[in-house]
Amino acid sequence: MQKGDRFIPNRSLMDLDRAHGLLTNRTAPFNATSSFNQEAYRQKLIENLTLDSQGRPFKIMVFRGSPKSSQKPIRFVDELRQEVASIFDNDCKQTPYRCIPKGEKRVLDAPKLRNDYYANIMSWGKNNILAVALGPELYLWNSEDQRVHKLLQVPGGNDWPTSVTWSEDARTLAVGYMCSSLQLWDVESSKLIRNLEGHSGRIASTAWNGRILTSGSRDKSIINHDVRAANNLASCIKRHADEVCGLKWSTEGNRLASGGNENLLYIWEASKMSSSKFLHRLSDHCAAVKALAWCPYQYNVLASGGGLSDGCIKIWNTQKGVCINSIETKAQICGLEWNRHHKEILSGHGYSIRENQNKLCLWKYPSMTKVGELGNHKSRIINLCQSPDGLTVISAGADETLRFWDVFGPPTAGNLMVSDLQGLLSFRTSVLR
Repeated sequence: MQKGDRFIPNRSLMDLDRAHGLLTNRTAPFNATSSFNQEAYRQKLIENLTLDSQGRPFKIMVFRGSPKSSQKPIRFVDELRQEVASIFDNDCKQTPYRCIPKGEKRVLDAPKLRNDYYANIMSWGKNNILAVALGPELYLWNSEDQRVHKLLQVPGGNDWPTSVTWSEDARTLAVGYMCSSLQLWDVESSKLIRNLEGHSGRIASTAWNGRILTSGSRDKSIINHDVRAANNLASCIKRHADEVCGLKWSTEGNRLASGGNENLLYIWEASKMSSSKFLHRLSDHCAAVKALAWCPYQYNVLASGGGLSDGCIKIWNTQKGVCINSIETKAQICGLEWNRHHKEILSGHGYSIRENQNKLCLWKYPSMTKVGELGNHKSRIINLCQSPDGLTVISAGADETLRFWDVFGPPTAGNLMVSDLQGLLSFRTSVLR
Protein backbone atom coordinates (compact mmCIF):
# COMPACT_ATOMS: atom_id res chain seq x y z
CA MET A 1 0.00 0.00 0.00
CA GLN A 2 1.54 3.28 -1.10
CA LYS A 3 1.86 6.17 1.24
CA GLY A 4 -1.04 8.53 0.84
CA ASP A 5 -3.41 6.07 -0.90
CA ARG A 6 -6.85 5.33 0.48
CA PHE A 7 -6.90 2.64 3.22
CA ILE A 8 -7.62 -0.96 2.12
CA PRO A 9 -7.55 -3.45 5.06
CA ASN A 10 -5.06 -6.38 4.82
CA ARG A 11 -6.80 -9.63 5.88
CA SER A 12 -3.99 -12.09 5.02
CA LEU A 13 -3.09 -12.63 8.70
CA MET A 14 -6.71 -12.97 9.90
CA ASP A 15 -8.43 -16.32 10.62
CA LEU A 16 -11.69 -15.52 8.94
CA ASP A 17 -13.24 -18.95 9.52
CA ARG A 18 -12.63 -18.79 13.26
CA ALA A 19 -13.88 -15.26 13.40
CA HIS A 20 -17.03 -16.22 11.55
CA GLY A 21 -17.59 -19.13 13.94
CA LEU A 22 -17.17 -16.97 16.99
CA LEU A 23 -19.66 -14.48 15.66
CA THR A 24 -22.31 -17.04 14.65
CA ASN A 25 -21.95 -19.64 17.41
CA ARG A 26 -23.95 -18.28 20.32
CA THR A 27 -23.69 -21.48 22.43
CA ALA A 28 -19.90 -21.62 22.72
CA PRO A 29 -18.69 -19.40 25.56
CA PHE A 30 -16.00 -16.84 24.88
CA ASN A 31 -12.66 -18.08 26.28
CA ALA A 32 -10.52 -15.18 27.38
CA THR A 33 -7.49 -17.47 27.88
CA SER A 34 -7.49 -18.79 24.33
CA SER A 35 -4.70 -18.07 21.88
CA PHE A 36 -6.96 -15.63 20.13
CA ASN A 37 -7.29 -13.59 23.30
CA GLN A 38 -8.01 -9.93 23.48
CA GLU A 39 -4.40 -8.76 23.83
CA ALA A 40 -3.23 -10.80 20.85
CA TYR A 41 -6.09 -9.52 18.76
CA ARG A 42 -5.25 -5.93 19.68
CA GLN A 43 -1.63 -6.44 18.73
CA LYS A 44 -2.55 -7.94 15.39
CA LEU A 45 -4.94 -5.07 14.76
CA ILE A 46 -2.22 -2.50 15.50
CA GLU A 47 0.19 -4.24 13.16
CA ASN A 48 -2.34 -4.34 10.34
CA LEU A 49 -3.24 -0.74 10.79
CA THR A 50 0.33 0.59 11.05
CA LEU A 51 2.28 -1.65 8.70
CA ASP A 52 1.85 -2.24 4.98
CA SER A 53 1.96 -5.67 3.33
CA GLN A 54 5.76 -5.60 3.38
CA GLY A 55 6.03 -4.64 7.04
CA ARG A 56 6.77 -0.95 6.53
CA PRO A 57 4.97 1.62 8.68
CA PHE A 58 2.45 3.87 7.01
CA LYS A 59 -0.09 6.52 7.90
CA ILE A 60 -3.68 6.35 6.83
CA MET A 61 -5.63 9.26 5.24
CA VAL A 62 -2.61 11.49 4.63
CA PHE A 63 -3.55 14.75 2.83
CA ARG A 64 -0.96 15.62 0.20
CA GLY A 65 -2.30 19.13 -0.59
CA SER A 66 -1.18 22.37 1.07
CA PRO A 67 -2.00 22.41 4.77
CA LYS A 68 -4.76 24.89 5.64
CA SER A 69 -5.90 26.18 8.97
CA SER A 70 -9.56 25.87 9.85
CA GLN A 71 -9.44 29.57 10.78
CA LYS A 72 -8.25 30.69 7.34
CA PRO A 73 -11.72 31.06 5.73
CA ILE A 74 -12.82 33.31 8.60
CA ARG A 75 -9.65 35.35 8.39
CA PHE A 76 -10.07 35.58 4.62
CA VAL A 77 -13.61 36.98 4.96
CA ASP A 78 -12.37 39.51 7.52
CA GLU A 79 -9.54 40.55 5.23
CA LEU A 80 -11.97 40.90 2.30
CA ARG A 81 -14.28 43.08 4.37
CA GLN A 82 -11.38 45.27 5.42
CA GLU A 83 -10.26 45.60 1.80
CA VAL A 84 -13.76 46.61 0.61
CA ALA A 85 -14.08 49.09 3.46
CA SER A 86 -10.70 50.57 2.55
CA ILE A 87 -11.73 50.99 -1.09
CA PHE A 88 -15.01 52.60 -0.03
CA ASP A 89 -13.25 54.99 2.34
CA ASN A 90 -10.72 56.00 -0.33
CA ASP A 91 -13.53 56.52 -2.84
CA CYS A 92 -15.39 58.74 -0.38
CA LYS A 93 -12.25 60.75 0.28
CA GLN A 94 -11.71 61.23 -3.47
CA THR A 95 -15.39 62.13 -4.09
CA PRO A 96 -16.39 64.99 -1.78
CA TYR A 97 -19.82 66.54 -1.76
CA ARG A 98 -20.57 68.75 -4.74
CA CYS A 99 -20.70 72.45 -3.92
CA ILE A 100 -21.85 75.55 -5.76
CA PRO A 101 -19.11 77.46 -7.61
CA LYS A 102 -18.24 80.90 -6.31
CA GLY A 103 -18.08 82.51 -9.72
CA GLU A 104 -18.64 82.05 -13.42
CA LYS A 105 -16.42 79.83 -15.50
CA ARG A 106 -16.55 82.32 -18.37
CA VAL A 107 -18.15 85.63 -19.29
CA LEU A 108 -18.89 86.64 -22.88
CA ASP A 109 -19.67 90.20 -23.85
CA ALA A 110 -23.03 90.28 -25.67
CA PRO A 111 -23.67 93.81 -27.00
CA LYS A 112 -27.18 94.66 -28.22
CA LEU A 113 -28.78 91.78 -26.30
CA ARG A 114 -32.35 92.98 -25.90
CA ASN A 115 -33.98 93.38 -22.49
CA ASP A 116 -37.15 91.47 -23.46
CA TYR A 117 -38.68 89.09 -20.92
CA TYR A 118 -40.78 87.31 -23.55
CA ALA A 119 -37.99 86.58 -26.03
CA ASN A 120 -36.05 83.29 -26.16
CA ILE A 121 -32.87 84.31 -27.95
CA MET A 122 -30.45 81.53 -27.01
CA SER A 123 -30.06 77.80 -27.81
CA TRP A 124 -27.17 75.34 -27.36
CA GLY A 125 -27.26 72.50 -29.90
CA LYS A 126 -25.93 68.93 -29.78
CA ASN A 127 -23.19 70.10 -32.15
CA ASN A 128 -21.82 72.11 -29.18
CA ILE A 129 -22.58 75.41 -30.89
CA LEU A 130 -24.38 78.19 -29.06
CA ALA A 131 -26.75 80.30 -31.15
CA VAL A 132 -27.61 83.71 -29.69
CA ALA A 133 -29.44 86.70 -31.10
CA LEU A 134 -27.95 90.13 -30.35
CA GLY A 135 -30.34 92.76 -31.61
CA PRO A 136 -30.77 92.35 -35.39
CA GLU A 137 -27.82 89.92 -35.64
CA LEU A 138 -27.56 86.22 -34.90
CA TYR A 139 -24.20 84.69 -33.91
CA LEU A 140 -22.87 81.15 -33.57
CA TRP A 141 -20.26 80.50 -30.89
CA ASN A 142 -18.35 77.20 -31.07
CA SER A 143 -17.63 76.10 -27.50
CA GLU A 144 -14.82 73.75 -28.61
CA ASP A 145 -12.57 76.20 -30.46
CA GLN A 146 -14.20 79.48 -29.24
CA ARG A 147 -14.75 80.66 -32.81
CA VAL A 148 -17.58 83.10 -33.56
CA HIS A 149 -19.55 83.21 -36.80
CA LYS A 150 -22.27 85.68 -37.72
CA LEU A 151 -25.08 83.73 -39.36
CA LEU A 152 -27.43 86.56 -40.28
CA GLN A 153 -28.31 90.21 -39.89
CA VAL A 154 -31.83 91.56 -40.34
CA PRO A 155 -31.88 94.70 -42.53
CA GLY A 156 -33.67 97.80 -41.25
CA GLY A 157 -34.44 98.63 -37.67
CA ASN A 158 -37.97 97.31 -37.14
CA ASP A 159 -37.31 93.57 -37.07
CA TRP A 160 -35.03 91.23 -35.12
CA PRO A 161 -34.87 87.59 -33.95
CA THR A 162 -37.06 86.90 -30.93
CA SER A 163 -36.78 83.10 -30.81
CA VAL A 164 -33.86 80.76 -31.57
CA THR A 165 -34.05 76.95 -31.34
CA TRP A 166 -31.81 74.15 -32.61
CA SER A 167 -33.41 71.05 -34.11
CA GLU A 168 -32.85 67.78 -32.24
CA ASP A 169 -30.09 66.69 -34.63
CA ALA A 170 -28.55 70.21 -34.60
CA ARG A 171 -28.62 70.42 -38.40
CA THR A 172 -31.27 73.12 -38.60
CA LEU A 173 -31.78 76.35 -36.70
CA ALA A 174 -35.29 77.78 -36.36
CA VAL A 175 -35.46 81.55 -36.03
CA GLY A 176 -38.64 83.44 -35.16
CA TYR A 177 -38.85 87.21 -35.68
CA MET A 178 -40.51 90.27 -34.24
CA CYS A 179 -42.47 90.82 -37.43
CA SER A 180 -43.98 87.28 -37.52
CA SER A 181 -41.50 85.59 -39.86
CA LEU A 182 -40.28 82.06 -39.12
CA GLN A 183 -37.18 80.75 -40.90
CA LEU A 184 -35.17 77.56 -41.11
CA TRP A 185 -31.41 77.88 -41.56
CA ASP A 186 -28.80 75.35 -42.61
CA VAL A 187 -25.95 76.36 -40.32
CA GLU A 188 -23.27 74.29 -42.03
CA SER A 189 -23.75 76.13 -45.31
CA SER A 190 -25.04 79.36 -43.67
CA LYS A 191 -28.02 79.33 -46.01
CA LEU A 192 -31.71 80.02 -45.53
CA ILE A 193 -33.63 76.81 -46.22
CA ARG A 194 -37.22 77.86 -45.90
CA ASN A 195 -39.73 80.47 -44.74
CA LEU A 196 -42.71 79.10 -42.78
CA GLU A 197 -45.97 81.02 -42.94
CA GLY A 198 -48.93 81.20 -40.61
CA HIS A 199 -48.40 83.79 -37.87
CA SER A 200 -49.33 87.48 -37.82
CA GLY A 201 -47.44 88.58 -34.69
CA ARG A 202 -44.16 88.27 -32.87
CA ILE A 203 -42.88 84.67 -32.55
CA ALA A 204 -41.20 84.52 -29.15
CA SER A 205 -41.33 80.76 -28.54
CA THR A 206 -40.47 77.73 -30.67
CA ALA A 207 -39.94 74.03 -29.88
CA TRP A 208 -38.91 71.00 -31.96
CA ASN A 209 -40.45 67.53 -31.87
CA GLY A 210 -38.75 65.46 -34.55
CA ARG A 211 -39.80 66.85 -37.93
CA ILE A 212 -42.47 69.03 -36.30
CA LEU A 213 -41.59 72.62 -35.39
CA THR A 214 -44.07 74.23 -33.00
CA SER A 215 -44.26 78.01 -32.77
CA GLY A 216 -46.14 80.35 -30.45
CA SER A 217 -46.97 83.95 -31.27
CA ARG A 218 -48.34 87.22 -30.01
CA ASP A 219 -51.32 86.50 -32.27
CA LYS A 220 -52.33 83.97 -29.51
CA SER A 221 -51.94 80.93 -31.76
CA ILE A 222 -49.83 77.78 -31.67
CA ILE A 223 -48.87 76.29 -35.03
CA ASN A 224 -47.35 72.88 -35.71
CA HIS A 225 -45.23 73.01 -38.87
CA ASP A 226 -44.31 69.83 -40.73
CA VAL A 227 -40.95 70.97 -42.10
CA ARG A 228 -40.81 68.13 -44.67
CA ALA A 229 -44.21 68.80 -46.23
CA ALA A 230 -44.89 71.24 -49.03
CA ASN A 231 -47.78 72.64 -47.00
CA ASN A 232 -46.02 73.16 -43.69
CA LEU A 233 -49.11 73.89 -41.58
CA ALA A 234 -50.01 70.62 -39.81
CA SER A 235 -52.34 72.14 -37.20
CA CYS A 236 -53.21 75.49 -35.66
CA ILE A 237 -54.52 75.97 -32.12
CA LYS A 238 -56.14 79.12 -30.75
CA ARG A 239 -56.90 78.57 -27.08
CA HIS A 240 -54.67 81.12 -25.36
CA ALA A 241 -56.25 84.50 -24.67
CA ASP A 242 -52.92 86.35 -24.92
CA GLU A 243 -49.41 85.91 -26.31
CA VAL A 244 -47.92 82.41 -26.24
CA CYS A 245 -44.60 82.98 -24.49
CA GLY A 246 -43.51 79.47 -23.51
CA LEU A 247 -43.41 76.14 -25.38
CA LYS A 248 -41.79 72.82 -24.45
CA TRP A 249 -42.22 69.30 -25.82
CA SER A 250 -41.75 66.40 -23.41
CA THR A 251 -38.73 64.12 -23.87
CA GLU A 252 -40.96 61.35 -25.27
CA GLY A 253 -42.57 63.83 -27.68
CA ASN A 254 -46.11 62.87 -26.69
CA ARG A 255 -47.03 66.02 -24.78
CA LEU A 256 -46.62 69.75 -25.27
CA ALA A 257 -46.71 72.40 -22.56
CA SER A 258 -47.65 75.95 -23.55
CA GLY A 259 -47.61 79.01 -21.32
CA GLY A 260 -49.37 82.26 -22.04
CA ASN A 261 -49.28 85.90 -21.02
CA GLU A 262 -52.80 85.48 -19.64
CA ASN A 263 -51.28 83.38 -16.80
CA LEU A 264 -52.51 80.03 -18.17
CA LEU A 265 -50.64 76.77 -18.71
CA TYR A 266 -51.97 74.19 -21.16
CA ILE A 267 -50.95 70.54 -21.55
CA TRP A 268 -51.58 69.04 -25.00
CA GLU A 269 -51.40 65.48 -26.29
CA ALA A 270 -49.59 65.20 -29.60
CA SER A 271 -52.20 62.83 -31.04
CA LYS A 272 -55.08 65.22 -30.34
CA MET A 273 -53.64 68.62 -31.21
CA SER A 274 -55.35 68.80 -34.59
CA SER A 275 -58.69 68.89 -32.75
CA SER A 276 -57.51 71.72 -30.46
CA LYS A 277 -58.57 69.56 -27.50
CA PHE A 278 -56.27 70.11 -24.52
CA LEU A 279 -55.45 67.53 -21.86
CA HIS A 280 -55.29 70.05 -18.98
CA ARG A 281 -55.88 73.76 -18.52
CA LEU A 282 -53.97 74.92 -15.43
CA SER A 283 -54.69 78.33 -13.91
CA ASP A 284 -52.67 78.34 -10.67
CA HIS A 285 -50.16 80.99 -11.80
CA CYS A 286 -51.06 84.67 -11.43
CA ALA A 287 -48.56 86.07 -13.98
CA ALA A 288 -47.21 85.17 -17.42
CA VAL A 289 -45.93 81.58 -17.77
CA LYS A 290 -42.75 81.67 -19.81
CA ALA A 291 -40.35 79.29 -18.01
CA LEU A 292 -41.13 75.61 -18.72
CA ALA A 293 -39.02 72.47 -18.22
CA TRP A 294 -39.88 68.76 -18.35
CA CYS A 295 -38.26 66.56 -15.72
CA PRO A 296 -35.60 64.28 -17.30
CA TYR A 297 -36.17 61.38 -14.86
CA GLN A 298 -39.96 61.50 -14.36
CA TYR A 299 -41.64 61.62 -17.75
CA ASN A 300 -44.95 63.11 -16.57
CA VAL A 301 -43.50 65.86 -14.33
CA LEU A 302 -43.31 69.46 -15.55
CA ALA A 303 -41.88 72.56 -13.87
CA SER A 304 -43.30 76.00 -14.66
CA GLY A 305 -42.37 79.48 -13.49
CA GLY A 306 -44.47 82.61 -13.25
CA GLY A 307 -43.68 86.26 -13.92
CA LEU A 308 -43.15 89.15 -11.52
CA SER A 309 -46.62 89.14 -9.93
CA ASP A 310 -46.38 85.40 -9.32
CA GLY A 311 -42.77 84.37 -8.71
CA CYS A 312 -43.65 80.73 -8.04
CA ILE A 313 -42.07 77.53 -9.32
CA LYS A 314 -44.77 74.91 -9.62
CA ILE A 315 -44.20 71.19 -10.13
CA TRP A 316 -47.01 69.43 -12.00
CA ASN A 317 -48.15 65.87 -12.45
CA THR A 318 -49.29 66.22 -16.04
CA GLN A 319 -50.95 62.80 -16.03
CA LYS A 320 -53.45 63.92 -13.39
CA GLY A 321 -53.23 67.66 -14.00
CA VAL A 322 -52.45 68.51 -10.37
CA CYS A 323 -49.78 70.68 -8.74
CA ILE A 324 -47.63 68.47 -6.52
CA ASN A 325 -45.39 71.24 -5.17
CA SER A 326 -45.10 75.03 -5.25
CA ILE A 327 -42.32 77.23 -3.99
CA GLU A 328 -42.40 81.02 -3.80
CA THR A 329 -39.15 82.54 -5.08
CA LYS A 330 -40.28 86.17 -4.61
CA ALA A 331 -38.83 87.11 -8.00
CA GLN A 332 -39.70 87.04 -11.69
CA ILE A 333 -38.84 83.62 -13.17
CA CYS A 334 -37.28 83.88 -16.63
CA GLY A 335 -35.92 80.36 -17.08
CA LEU A 336 -35.83 76.84 -15.62
CA GLU A 337 -33.29 74.06 -16.23
CA TRP A 338 -33.26 70.57 -14.71
CA ASN A 339 -29.99 69.02 -13.55
CA ARG A 340 -29.65 65.71 -15.43
CA HIS A 341 -26.97 64.39 -13.04
CA HIS A 342 -28.60 65.18 -9.69
CA LYS A 343 -32.19 65.70 -8.63
CA GLU A 344 -32.13 69.48 -8.77
CA ILE A 345 -33.61 72.34 -10.74
CA LEU A 346 -32.09 75.75 -11.47
CA SER A 347 -34.15 78.92 -11.82
CA GLY A 348 -33.11 82.21 -13.40
CA HIS A 349 -34.65 85.40 -12.06
CA GLY A 350 -35.37 88.93 -13.14
CA TYR A 351 -37.08 91.74 -11.29
CA SER A 352 -37.95 91.48 -7.62
CA ILE A 353 -38.97 93.82 -4.85
CA ARG A 354 -37.73 91.49 -2.09
CA GLU A 355 -35.04 88.90 -2.92
CA ASN A 356 -33.35 86.75 -5.61
CA GLN A 357 -33.26 89.67 -8.05
CA ASN A 358 -31.01 88.87 -11.04
CA LYS A 359 -29.99 85.62 -9.34
CA LEU A 360 -29.68 81.96 -10.21
CA CYS A 361 -31.22 79.70 -7.54
CA LEU A 362 -30.61 75.97 -7.16
CA TRP A 363 -33.40 73.86 -5.66
CA LYS A 364 -33.34 70.26 -4.47
CA TYR A 365 -36.05 68.03 -5.96
CA PRO A 366 -38.62 66.91 -4.89
CA SER A 367 -38.45 68.77 -1.56
CA MET A 368 -37.76 72.08 -3.39
CA THR A 369 -35.51 73.24 -0.57
CA LYS A 370 -33.02 75.87 -1.62
CA VAL A 371 -29.49 74.55 -2.09
CA GLY A 372 -27.91 77.91 -2.83
CA GLU A 373 -27.75 80.84 -5.21
CA LEU A 374 -25.37 82.34 -7.75
CA GLY A 375 -25.31 85.60 -9.57
CA ASN A 376 -23.18 88.45 -10.77
CA HIS A 377 -25.57 89.89 -13.35
CA LYS A 378 -26.08 93.62 -12.94
CA SER A 379 -29.50 93.43 -14.54
CA ARG A 380 -32.23 90.81 -14.87
CA ILE A 381 -31.66 87.40 -16.42
CA ILE A 382 -33.50 86.99 -19.72
CA ASN A 383 -32.81 83.35 -20.67
CA LEU A 384 -31.17 80.13 -19.49
CA CYS A 385 -29.89 77.25 -21.57
CA GLN A 386 -27.91 74.09 -20.88
CA SER A 387 -24.90 72.51 -22.58
CA PRO A 388 -25.37 69.20 -24.44
CA ASP A 389 -23.52 67.25 -21.74
CA GLY A 390 -25.67 68.80 -19.02
CA LEU A 391 -22.73 70.16 -17.03
CA THR A 392 -22.87 73.88 -17.81
CA VAL A 393 -25.68 76.43 -17.75
CA ILE A 394 -25.55 79.78 -19.56
CA SER A 395 -27.46 82.80 -18.33
CA ALA A 396 -28.16 85.69 -20.70
CA GLY A 397 -28.61 88.97 -18.87
CA ALA A 398 -29.96 92.37 -19.75
CA ASP A 399 -26.52 93.68 -18.71
CA GLU A 400 -25.41 92.39 -22.15
CA THR A 401 -23.36 89.47 -20.85
CA LEU A 402 -23.51 85.69 -21.20
CA ARG A 403 -22.27 83.92 -18.09
CA PHE A 404 -21.23 80.24 -17.99
CA TRP A 405 -21.83 78.35 -14.75
CA ASP A 406 -20.50 74.86 -13.94
CA VAL A 407 -23.34 74.35 -11.49
CA PHE A 408 -24.49 70.93 -12.73
CA GLY A 409 -22.72 67.61 -13.09
CA PRO A 410 -21.39 64.72 -10.99
CA PRO A 411 -18.93 65.45 -8.16
CA THR A 412 -15.31 65.27 -9.24
CA ALA A 413 -12.21 65.40 -7.08
CA GLY A 414 -9.94 68.40 -7.14
CA ASN A 415 -12.01 70.98 -8.97
CA LEU A 416 -15.16 71.44 -6.93
CA MET A 417 -14.01 74.39 -4.90
CA VAL A 418 -13.22 77.56 -6.77
CA SER A 419 -10.22 79.32 -5.27
CA ASP A 420 -10.06 83.06 -4.76
CA LEU A 421 -7.68 83.32 -7.71
CA GLN A 422 -10.01 81.27 -9.92
CA GLY A 423 -12.88 83.46 -8.77
CA LEU A 424 -11.01 86.55 -9.94
CA LEU A 425 -10.01 84.93 -13.22
CA SER A 426 -13.59 83.93 -13.89
CA PHE A 427 -14.48 87.58 -14.37
CA ARG A 428 -12.25 87.93 -17.43
CA THR A 429 -14.53 88.93 -20.26
CA SER A 430 -14.41 87.77 -23.87
CA VAL A 431 -16.25 89.45 -26.70
CA LEU A 432 -18.82 87.21 -28.38
CA ARG A 433 -18.51 89.03 -31.65
